[in-house]
Amino acid sequence: MGDDSEWMKLPIDQKCEHKLWKARLNGYEEALKLFQKIDDEKSPEWSKYLGLIKKFVTDSNAVAQLKGLEAALAYVENAHVAGKTTGEVASGVVNKVFNQPKARAKELGLDICLMYIEIEKGEAVQEELLKGLDNKNPKIIVACIETLRKALSEFGSKIISLKPIIKVLPKLFESREKAVRDEAKLLAVEIYRWIRDALRPPLQNINSVQLKELEEEWVKVSSAAPKQTRFLRSQQELKAKFEQQQAVGGDADGGGDDEEEAVPQVDAYELLEAVEILSKLPKDFYEKIEAKKWQERKEALEAVELLVKNPKLESGDYADLVKVLKKVVGKDTNVMLVALAAKCLTGLAAGLRKKFGQYAGHVVPTILEKFKEKKPQVVQALQEAIDAIFLTTTLQNISEDVLAVMDNKNPTIKQQTSLFIARSFRHCTPSTLPKSLLKPFCAALLKHINDSAPEVRDAGFEALGTALKVAGEKAVNPFLADVDKLKLDRIKECAEKVELVYGKKTGGAAEKKEGKPIGKTPALSGTGGDKETKDAATKPGPLKKAPAVKPGGPPKKGKPAAAAGMGGAGAKGKKGPETKEIFESELSIEVCEEKAAAVLPASCIQQLDSGNWKERLACMEEFQKAVELMERSEMPCQALVRMLAKKPGWKETNFQVMQMKLHIVALIAQKGNFSKTSAQVVMDGLVDKVGDVKCGSNAKEAMTAIAEACQLPWTAEQVVAMAFSQKNPKNQSETLNWLSNAIKEFGFSGLNVKAFISNVKTALAATNPAVRTSAITLLGVMYLYVGPPLRMFFEDEKPALLSQIDAEFEKMQGQTAPAPTRGISRHSGGGGDDGEEEEQEDVGNDVVDLLPRTDIGDKITAELVSKIGDKNWKIRKEGLDEVTSIINDAKFIQPNIGELPAALKSRLNDSNKILVQQTLSILQQLATAMGPNIKQHVKNLGIPVITVLGDSKNNVRAAALATVNAWAEQTGMKEWLEGEDLSEELKKENPFLRQELLGWLAEKLPTLRSVPSDLLLCVPHLYSCLEDRNGDVRKKAQDALPFFMMHLGFEKMAKATGKLKPTSKDQVLAMLEKAKANMPAKPAAPAKASSRVVGGTAPAKFQPASALAEDSGSNTMESKPDPKKAKAGGASSKAKGVQGKKVLSKPNLKEDDDKSGPIFIIVPNGKEQRMKDERGLKVLKWNFTTPRDEYIEQLKTQMSSCVAKWLQDEMFHADFQHHNKALAVMIEHLESEKDGVISCLDLILKWLTLRFFDTNTSVLMKALEYLKLLFNLLSQEEYHLTENEASSFIPYLILKVGEPKDVIRKDVRAILNRMCLIYPASKMFTFIMEGTKSKNSKQRAECLEELGCLVESYGMNVCQPTPGKALKEMATHIGDRDNTVRNAALNTIVTVYNVHGDQVFKLIGNLSEKDMSMLEERIKRSAKRPSAAPVRQAEEKPQRTQNISTNASMLRKGPAEDMSSKLNQNRNMGSHSETTHTVPREFQLDLDEIENDNGTVRCEMPALVQHKLDDIFEPVLIPEPKIRAVSPHFDDMHSNTASTINFVISQVASGDINTSIQALAQIDEVLRQEDKAEAMSGHIDQFLIATFMQLRLIYNTHMADEKLDKDEIVKLYSCIIGSMISLFQIESLAREASTGVLKDLMHGLITLMLDSRVEDLEEGEQVIRSVNLLVVKVLEKSDQTNILSALLVLLQDSLLATASSPKFSELVMKCLWRMVRLLPETINSINLDRILLDIHIFMKVFPKEKLKQCKSEFPIRTLKTLLHTLCKLKGPKILDHLTMIDNKNESELEAHLCRVMKHSMDQTGSKADKDTEKGASRIEEKASKAKVNDILAEIFKKIGSKENTKEGLAELYEYKKKYSDADIEPFLKNSSQFFQSYVERGLRLIETEREGKGRIAASTGISSQMEGTCVPASTHTVSSSIGNTNGEEVGPSVYLERLKILRQRCGLDNAKQEDRPPLTSLLSKPAVPTVASSTDMLHSKLSQLRESREQYQHLDLDSNQTHSSGIGTTLASPSSAAANIDDLKKRLERIKSSRK
Repeated sequence: MGDDSEWMKLPIDQKCEHKLWKARLNGYEEALKLFQKIDDEKSPEWSKYLGLIKKFVTDSNAVAQLKGLEAALAYVENAHVAGKTTGEVASGVVNKVFNQPKARAKELGLDICLMYIEIEKGEAVQEELLKGLDNKNPKIIVACIETLRKALSEFGSKIISLKPIIKVLPKLFESREKAVRDEAKLLAVEIYRWIRDALRPPLQNINSVQLKELEEEWVKVSSAAPKQTRFLRSQQELKAKFEQQQAVGGDADGGGDDEEEAVPQVDAYELLEAVEILSKLPKDFYEKIEAKKWQERKEALEAVELLVKNPKLESGDYADLVKVLKKVVGKDTNVMLVALAAKCLTGLAAGLRKKFGQYAGHVVPTILEKFKEKKPQVVQALQEAIDAIFLTTTLQNISEDVLAVMDNKNPTIKQQTSLFIARSFRHCTPSTLPKSLLKPFCAALLKHINDSAPEVRDAGFEALGTALKVAGEKAVNPFLADVDKLKLDRIKECAEKVELVYGKKTGGAAEKKEGKPIGKTPALSGTGGDKETKDAATKPGPLKKAPAVKPGGPPKKGKPAAAAGMGGAGAKGKKGPETKEIFESELSIEVCEEKAAAVLPASCIQQLDSGNWKERLACMEEFQKAVELMERSEMPCQALVRMLAKKPGWKETNFQVMQMKLHIVALIAQKGNFSKTSAQVVMDGLVDKVGDVKCGSNAKEAMTAIAEACQLPWTAEQVVAMAFSQKNPKNQSETLNWLSNAIKEFGFSGLNVKAFISNVKTALAATNPAVRTSAITLLGVMYLYVGPPLRMFFEDEKPALLSQIDAEFEKMQGQTAPAPTRGISRHSGGGGDDGEEEEQEDVGNDVVDLLPRTDIGDKITAELVSKIGDKNWKIRKEGLDEVTSIINDAKFIQPNIGELPAALKSRLNDSNKILVQQTLSILQQLATAMGPNIKQHVKNLGIPVITVLGDSKNNVRAAALATVNAWAEQTGMKEWLEGEDLSEELKKENPFLRQELLGWLAEKLPTLRSVPSDLLLCVPHLYSCLEDRNGDVRKKAQDALPFFMMHLGFEKMAKATGKLKPTSKDQVLAMLEKAKANMPAKPAAPAKASSRVVGGTAPAKFQPASALAEDSGSNTMESKPDPKKAKAGGASSKAKGVQGKKVLSKPNLKEDDDKSGPIFIIVPNGKEQRMKDERGLKVLKWNFTTPRDEYIEQLKTQMSSCVAKWLQDEMFHADFQHHNKALAVMIEHLESEKDGVISCLDLILKWLTLRFFDTNTSVLMKALEYLKLLFNLLSQEEYHLTENEASSFIPYLILKVGEPKDVIRKDVRAILNRMCLIYPASKMFTFIMEGTKSKNSKQRAECLEELGCLVESYGMNVCQPTPGKALKEMATHIGDRDNTVRNAALNTIVTVYNVHGDQVFKLIGNLSEKDMSMLEERIKRSAKRPSAAPVRQAEEKPQRTQNISTNASMLRKGPAEDMSSKLNQNRNMGSHSETTHTVPREFQLDLDEIENDNGTVRCEMPALVQHKLDDIFEPVLIPEPKIRAVSPHFDDMHSNTASTINFVISQVASGDINTSIQALAQIDEVLRQEDKAEAMSGHIDQFLIATFMQLRLIYNTHMADEKLDKDEIVKLYSCIIGSMISLFQIESLAREASTGVLKDLMHGLITLMLDSRVEDLEEGEQVIRSVNLLVVKVLEKSDQTNILSALLVLLQDSLLATASSPKFSELVMKCLWRMVRLLPETINSINLDRILLDIHIFMKVFPKEKLKQCKSEFPIRTLKTLLHTLCKLKGPKILDHLTMIDNKNESELEAHLCRVMKHSMDQTGSKADKDTEKGASRIEEKASKAKVNDILAEIFKKIGSKENTKEGLAELYEYKKKYSDADIEPFLKNSSQFFQSYVERGLRLIETEREGKGRIAASTGISSQMEGTCVPASTHTVSSSIGNTNGEEVGPSVYLERLKILRQRCGLDNAKQEDRPPLTSLLSKPAVPTVASSTDMLHSKLSQLRESREQYQHLDLDSNQTHSSGIGTTLASPSSAAANIDDLKKRLERIKSSRK
């Protein structure tokens, strides 16, 4: 028992795993108790047992296992995490529990499985159970079947998917085990209970005995619909309903619902296996079917009939088969064969279902035509065929064909077509039978009910009755307006008899046509309304609407007020009155008099026709009073208007009486229930008076009132027709004017464009100009609503007229259709979306439908089709060309295009790609030509185009995509998404196809409000794309994911992952979660009533650009503060009533308490995340012409997390006053919440862009005020706008520059001015340049002026992309039609001229003579005024280098402060800056300061200075490119090359990747050709600077840019590295790289090696390997002194910088070690003095103690190794190389070297060693002695000669320095004393000179005040640093040396070049202390200097070349160059003389 006590102490979970079964048993018992005790389903306790539950179930000890099962059951029931264990536990139960002998164990196992199903894991359990059916142990199989049966009976067929179970049933029936067969039988009976007969077909092949037994069992199954009795956790409300029902015992609603939902799940068709029949057709089928003998044809057909009996067919290409069957039906003379072929078609349609849809269009007309056959069996076969075919397509698709046949002369055809329509309607629902379809069908059927043949009439009645029943009276009655009572009753009678396939209530339920094959369409519901059929609606929307459809109709006709409540009515903005206007018969005059007498005073009636006008007037007054007092219900409108029309009626001669009369008509129309009948009584009179001067306005008022009562469309049609039937032009023009106005007031919905078009054409042809003008105005108004298609009607008008029309349209462009103000007052805007959408669609299609279309069917001949299919590609091409010309000639065509689709389809996979492309362009044409009717070809032509998206050629894919888009634009997306076609395409594993298709879906899905359920079929393939091998496919799939989810919902998508492998499933689920967060909201329904400005006109593509612009304006909300109407409040309130209410009521709730906190909440990384989302296209890019609802919604959601709720409510309120409040609050909080404002800046700016689209000026002014303050704040905070913020704000701000109000324009300009402080002017330039392309002339002019200001303030560098292109663009505006624009363009160019001189003409290029003369004139005039010059190069520079420079702090401070003031000065043209010359700032002598400085410094050796001055100036004017060892005449050849190279180099640093790559490629090409490489000499530094600028740009900008394709970056990297490697292989060029540049280059390369983002790229590893190789090259080939020096400085910087990573310093040190290894070979070429100076500075910054504190010991070891190696190589001589270090004795370096030397001496120790050493050196000496003597002799010879003495001395000095122990005594001995002292003196002088040079280098660290000048302002700083009190002997030599270096840098030749390399490049910029050297500024200045020098050299340089390296440079006009130099000379003379 001792053991027991051991395990008793263990915790429960450990007991459960114990090896003793008793311990486990005890553990399970305890666990069971614990599980029942834990209340919280999310308790962490549960997670402990996650891994153990499987062991509970599979315990090897039977007793313990039982307990384990109980515990497991409790766990699954209560634990939140139990779902994770499903797979393993279910598998354990199946394999280890179901085979147990104990019944209890099985029972528990079954319960556990059912419990898993209850917690939503049904699929996994079912999968395990189905696997169990394959087990060898029959016990397990039986238990699995039983579990499945139990699950089905409790959970129902909706949760347990039946398809896989039914699949395995036949196999179970074949089992040898009786137990299995019996269990299978029980399961089959259970399944039958749920799906009834759908189970028969799959089981038809089992053993007949078994089938018989089953049949017997099935008969016993009760006919009551089964109910779900156990519910999932997510179905708790259903469960409650069910329990409640059980209690009541009733079968009310809930059960019904449930049953409806459950039943349609299974369709027998779905359960079947598809059969492939095409391959089984007899081989000779196609020959036989064409055979002459009918028997052979019959055989062929019978073979097909047999095959199509298979209930489900595999999809394939059935086009040929359908074609021959169609031919038999249409042409075969043997009627028996016609019937047989029809049967075959029926079978095909039934077996293929939706997949047959693409062939339906071909077959339907043929079958309908064939109904002329009388034989009943043929007719029946044809009926069955057409009914089966109907189910495979939609009524919409075949409507054209059906309507075409309805006018056939043959009555049988008419009858059968009507009957077919009736049957078809039964399958429709209100949503699938929209008005647009009802209209043409009803019109055609109305002809049939008036037909002479009774059978045609009956069929017509039946069809109309069915339509009435399906769509409801409200929808159908308008089309039956003219039907007399008898016929109407007959139609209604038919309607009551009709029984629909879907019960009445289904409203707009989803189309489930395929639900039942037509053969079995018994009446499914007795009442046709109440009790639901199986397919009842599952959409709540239409259900709500349903009651309104019927009961809401006629009964309410008396009370429009009540009608307002009707669901659908209001939605239509016009349907209310329609309900009452239909029935009013014409009354006889007697009845009218009687009715009128009842309501009017008797005197009034008597005086109506009095001869005295005064009496008539009095009568009218009484009449008016009576009408005003009458109640609406009592007013007999028709009677009253007939009284008014009574003699004299409209012939009334007195205008006062007439005016009253017309006014009364208006009153009656407004106050009474005015019908069309009444309207017709007065209409004639009104039109007659509309042109009357005195009565016209009253007549118009009356017409408007009638239009309001009887709808505008009807009224307008009547009025216009009447006006044009008479001759009076005044009436005609006034009628048209009235109509223009009325359209604006009523909106355009419902108007019949075509009816007006013919009258407008008559008007346009009128002789009277007023009529023509009115017509054109009317067209303009119509254009607002209809858009560009309107012009198509007038293409054939005379050019003069057409140009007038175009001008009118032009005027209308950019205007918005006003919100309708009338026609909606009687029935407030309730109602559902459905109506809305339908109506919108209606009108849109209207316009296109009205276009006269040509039928090209007869041109598509068999000959043409065979041409297109010819073997020879040339003939095929001819065929295609013919088709193109046919379509081009026809312009608009009817949908009948014969055999063309099949012919074109086969060309889409033509082997000749050119033909494929041609076919694609034909299809694109076809879409435009056919318009929306192209829908019917989507399946047979559209889907094949999608297949072409998989083509390997890019251009073919692009063409296919364009075609698909053109089609989708015409058809909408529904047709494409229906059926399995798209999913079949996605299934193909073609990466191109997948990525293109997914990209297309990602673009289209977000715009749809609903999608067919078939989209779900694409999901499995979408998931496989997420894991595709191809990266692009994966990316596109991820992008599309949120849009799929937006339509299908997360649940469905997650459910679909069930079929994936576990690893894939986890990945996909993770992606789904991510996508869920980014899921966009569905696009909202178009906003209601007033915000539907476009009045439901043309579809989006025709809408005028700014259709919704002013919606969010003020007009919408002010007039109606009622919260319910917030709906109407334009775009911003988003038509959501609820939200409207909330906004209005909320502030009153708790005014104070919720406004206390901050208004902007800082979300860490929120802004970055938003930018990332936008780049990844997870949200919409902020880019629109007018803000659509989805943008506003998106901004709202983004703001919700970071803006206070109450403020957000104000910001998005529909009323502008709330916007003002919001802005006031934001201004108030601006200072106090700086950080918050910056963190939400992108959102704030986006919100402000929305305000720019408001029409309210006060909001706009307030917004601009806020912006001014905001940008001030940002520039104080030194914030820089990000690209994202700029691009989503600046373009919209620039729109406002064109405001008509002066004050706004001024504000906007001020804001643009301030923006330059926080956003580079050069980038602003691009945006403003875009603004000049506007249609608004004010905007163009202002933008041009602004460009002028920018150029004036910042010089030419702001011009983007290049000054040349920018100027050409500006110059185009000189010819603008608007005067102000012309002036602005001229002024801007004059400004540029002032900065840039005559060069401008070159940049502008060719101008027309007129423009040129204007420009020259303007320039002459401006020359008389003093011009201002660019004051501000330095300012733009920091801006430009902003994203490049690492030293950001330096940039953000500094000149920016004074910029705006200078900019303003420039804007006012007031100041005239002195410095018109443009010597780059760093080289401008500060002459003023020097002149004022009367210090006592005496400059020695004026002659020297004098001499050097000339030297400086000469080369400036006479260019000498810096190419070594080249004779002077070489420059002419080279000047051009040099400028080209400069230009190419400048492009290397371009921000545009492609530009940069091209430039690098060009340079690489030069470097690779030995003969050309030399041309690069002198450009090496410049090239390297450009390169590391680019590296930095990639690192900081491109790599962070998500939009950029990373392959592009890799490409750029490889180009950079490639061209550098080429460069560093050419030693002579590599040596030219200077220290500073090398330092930056190494910095860039090492940073790149450490960039982790690069490693993550596909080819990142490769890039980093190449960089390694390059670094080695740089180390080996560069000038060794420079690279060593650079590495030392870099190491020092990296150790100083806190931000720098230790990895960085480590790599620098590794480079140094490599250099140390190279030292033995390179030591002689190294300038040791400089290296030791660098080491000295390093040791000064890092004394030993400080180095020892470093985290790593590497730095100190590196330094020691370097010094040690140097000492070893140089020996004691190393101490002679400390010449450049002043006060050496203080230097730690010297001490260290001495120590090392001593140490090495000690080490060598034994003399012997030293001797050998000496011996060795002696031998060396001897060998070289002879040589040495020769050299020295040569040198002394030089010193002796007069000309070369100086040179000789210098050489001697060099020689002594190199060989310090060289003996020159022998040479001096023989010479005179004078010569000896001369030599000594000379050597001393050279030494002081050289040392001085070194000292300056050292001293640069000190004088840091001298920012911009190169020559120090006073010599004191220098001299004191050297230690001489007044620098006499130092002065000139120091400057000389400096000058030499500068000349060398600038590419000017020095007379003799020193061999020694130039001093550190720091010389050229003393401003920055050596240590912290960030050489960027230096380089920007260097390159600037170099550029400006070149500018002097090549004055004809193209300005592009001045745009070097992205760093601002300035240009000097040639004329001023010489003048400036003279000026400088004079000033220098003055200074010198004052100093003497």
